[in-house]
Amino acid sequence: MTAPVFVVDTLEPTGAPRGPYVLDGPEGRHAVSVKRLRPGEEVVLTDGLGHWAEGVVTAAEGKDRLVVDLGAVAEEPAPRPTITVVQALPKGDRGELAVETMTETGVDRIVPWAASRCITQWKGERGAKALGKWRATAREAGKQSRRVRFPEVLEAATTKQVAGLLAEAAFAAVLHEDRDYGSRPLATAELPSDGDLVLVVGPEGGVSPEELALFEAAGASAYRLGRSVLRTSTAGTAATALLLGRTGRWS
Repeated sequence: MTAPVFVVDTLEPTGAPRGPYVLDGPEGRHAVSVKRLRPGEEVVLTDGLGHWAEGVVTAAEGKDRLVVDLGAVAEEPAPRPTITVVQALPKGDRGELAVETMTETGVDRIVPWAASRCITQWKGERGAKALGKWRATAREAGKQSRRVRFPEVLEAATTKQVAGLLAEAAFAAVLHEDRDYGSRPLATAELPSDGDLVLVVGPEGGVSPEELALFEAAGASAYRLGRSVLRTSTAGTAATALLLGRTGRWS
């Protein structure tokens, strides 16, 4: 079992061990009261931005204070190519499910998308709350999967803004299961070795013809994953896993 990961606000790279470090607040409480860590156990601290350090617990004080003998802070290089998933807004808690599994799999960036056929719409205070849930889910899933570089969850994008992302991508794909439309298998797509790979996952009702036309004009092509039709909350995870394997990031 790998060491548990805890998130700190800042963690700058150093050339030498940091020495005693106090983990307190919510993360310290989780370490002491939930994980019940004790002296001698190993931990990893990260800022979620790629900076991380291994440490050994030297003391657990009270209910929310962990003292760690922290080693040198290192930086994990940003992955290449990067994978961005534009995720149409699902109903209920399926959005958090999509974010959780994509994070565990290894996605680098998630863009919520208010597609025309989305039943769920993020507006005002409700939208801000939903976005906060997605970001909290990415953080917790990053910790659980022992990542030190968490995916960025951007503000909700309009269809026009998504088209802009696709136009700038090194590879742009819209997951579209309609074989009559002429979609190609993602498993055989020619992929670049660098740049941003952008995948668009539509809502349960699918990507509309108008959206498809706009995305194709921006340089995206329609692709399918396989014979079965996946739900919007699982398609992004499956596609991310496929690309991670094909680009060598899982090798």
